[in-house]
Amino acid sequence: MLCPSCGHDNLPGAELCEQCLQDLMGLDLPQPKEGLQKRLMEDPIRALLLRPPVILSPEDSVGQALELMRRHRIGSVLVVEEGKLVGIFTERGALLHLVGASGDVNALRMREVMTPHPVVLHEDDTLAFALHQMSIGEFRRLPVVRSDGAPVGVVSIKDILRYIFTMCRA
Repeated sequence: MLCPSCGHDNLPGAELCEQCLQDLMGLDLPQPKEGLQKRLMEDPIRALLLRPPVILSPEDSVGQALELMRRHRIGSVLVVEEGKLVGIFTERGALLHLVGASGDVNALRMREVMTPHPVVLHEDDTLAFALHQMSIGEFRRLPVVRSDGAPVGVVSIKDILRYIFTMCRA
């Protein structure tokens, strides 16, 4: 990587120029050029017009969660305690915890099956960041929270793909 100040050829990924100590951080980050690439790297998650999240408490039953997911035709519910996100329960979680298990889903509490401390997104995060988080974590959906930890919605890969499709047609 060439230093913009002195022209010294530094190793790729160097934080400082070996010759003049110029800060090189951020110079090797991809820069959006135009069109869809620019929109993905700059548009915030709030551009997706999130639906309000479906919320349960840690003491609510798994049966309630499954019924809400069926009724609202959604793939996850957020588990909230004292206004803050503490977990998420998804279709995948239901399969992993419930298939082959004996017992009553109405006796099983969300606290026992939720994924605690889920990876979250914020409304100002970019769509590219959301896709990155989904990719590295192998998530199909991620909760979106405000800075105080209160949930505002859930972003699914379908939401992002729908947005991309809309942008390509425009």
